[in-house]
Amino acid sequence: MPLPTIEWKDGKIRLIDQTLLPNELKYIDCENIEEVWQAIKVLKVRGAPAIGIAGALGTVIGIWNTDAKNYEQFNDQLQKVTSYLATSRPTAVNLFWALDRMKAVASANKDKDIPTLKEILLAEAQKIIDEDKAICRAIGRYGSDLIKDGDTILTHCNAGGLATADYGTALAVMFTAHEQGKRIKVFADETRPLLQGARLTAWELMQAGIDVTLICDNMAGQVMKEGKIDCVIVGADRISANGDTANKIGTYSVAVLAKEHKIPFYVAAPTSTFDMNLPNGDLIPIEQRQPEEITEGFGMRTAPKGVKAYNPAFDVTPSRLIDAIITEKGVIKAPYSENLKKLFST
Repeated sequence: MPLPTIEWKDGKIRLIDQTLLPNELKYIDCENIEEVWQAIKVLKVRGAPAIGIAGALGTVIGIWNTDAKNYEQFNDQLQKVTSYLATSRPTAVNLFWALDRMKAVASANKDKDIPTLKEILLAEAQKIIDEDKAICRAIGRYGSDLIKDGDTILTHCNAGGLATADYGTALAVMFTAHEQGKRIKVFADETRPLLQGARLTAWELMQAGIDVTLICDNMAGQVMKEGKIDCVIVGADRISANGDTANKIGTYSVAVLAKEHKIPFYVAAPTSTFDMNLPNGDLIPIEQRQPEEITEGFGMRTAPKGVKAYNPAFDVTPSRLIDAIITEKGVIKAPYSENLKKLFST
């Protein structure tokens, strides 16, 4: 069973500090909203579904000690808490989805007394966690049908249990195929500049006993050319209504290479990662991170002082490069605009 990435424990949010992996597995406690915001911002908790869970639990932390006497006062504080948490990271839509869900639940229970309302919000956050666990398992089941015995899979960044409540999205497909007895191998891109593939994905796959080989990001084209890759599976942080997909920077390059080498490119994501209000991926906000992540990665200077650095955390893969999107409701294929509209109308 995967380790719990994030949970509510003894009135605090307990989560794995992912900045320390793979050298140290350490749980930390967030006791106030500022600590939750910081944990999201500096990637102690990361991955779209896990960020959404952090937002829901952070909402609970933010209102838990409220001195509000009525719903109006309570709602004022709730709005401030959710607005603050929404400023932590801009790209993963799951954060905003979870915050909106918490606000909607509060509004639907405005007739309850404040202590009861707080417990209702805690229960809703726990429900989001439980749902995510089931969603991850379903993604794994549907996605594993696309994997044949003996396949070698390339993945980019980390979309495993560390990015969710339980089992992952892209890695859930691999975990499930492995558990079904399929003999699979995985090539994991290191995923610069923060090395989520090297630090997290390789660690998770090794923990599961899956054959994994780590490569530098710029080696993906070569291993494809050598015929070593049967398919690519990645996660997602936001998917627009036409199927364009934002994921960790470097994903777009992998998709272009996969198309050139006629290798299937799959995206695995829960329906909470879709933003049907955005018609295409050009409208997805792209987080810009500090240049020091490039020039002084992990505390060691690797570039001249004063050099400019451009550090977008995500890129957008056009839907025309995606062979299928694996969700908890099934595998979606082109035409995406039409089929995603059907998905969300059922």
